Amino acid sequence: MSKPFFLLCPVLCLCMFAPLDAMAFDLGQIGSVVGVARDLGKAVTLKEAEVIKTARLSADQFDKRNRIASHNSKYSRRLRKIVNGLKQYDGLRLNYKVYLSEEVNAFAMPDGTVRIYSGLMDLMTDGEVLAVMGHEIGHVKLKHSFHQMRKQLLTSSAFKTAAAAGGTVGSLTNSALGDLGYAFINSTFSKKDELSADAYAVRFLRSRGKNIGAMKSSIVKLQKRFGSGGGFLSSHPSNSKRIANIQKEMDKL
Repeated sequence: MSKPFFLLCPVLCLCMFAPLDAMAFDLGQIGSVVGVARDLGKAVTLKEAEVIKTARLSADQFDKRNRIASHNSKYSRRLRKIVNGLKQYDGLRLNYKVYLSEEVNAFAMPDGTVRIYSGLMDLMTDGEVLAVMGHEIGHVKLKHSFHQMRKQLLTSSAFKTAAAAGGTVGSLTNSALGDLGYAFINSTFSKKDELSADAYAVRFLRSRGKNIGAMKSSIVKLQKRFGSGGGFLSSHPSNSKRIANIQKEMDKL
């Protein structure tokens, strides 16, 4: 069913029915309304391929802002052993690198970029590192990362400027792409997304023939290190709820 005309053209209808002495509009306000409409239109038409391309370009720039472990470093050798056979998994093409940082963190982007920090590797066993990788891969497979990157792109002033000028993702500067990557990595997923990624990690471990309890032990270890309200993977929701959710998934298997 088509929508009433007055719902499709709110600015025009405002002009038609408002008193003449109330029509001294602030052009900036009208421009703001038009800008919002344009952004909504872009939100509808922004294709997955554009988001994935943005993720790849952002990852390239973010890599340049961090110290990447060399191919022969102990961290890179260990990670290659842990993710052996996982360059392709569940229909995804994945690439892995280690950031040399004491930060306990990891992330994955919708293009299949997976990054882990050496601080996390120092804290966890191989099985727990693999579980974290499974959690991050889950965010990609379940499209949590896609929706998060899409949101970052649509709220980016640099992208809005490029889109208004008829440009594309490819016209963004390296600095803007790096900033998008930074914003993505520092954003948080919903509670629902985190729980479903945890459950995915348990199934992922099972498919690899690994200890399915490694996801649970990684959260427990983080809880001991940072407390119930802090640390990697603990922002949404509380660790206790995540542990219960993981145990529930384990019981299914």
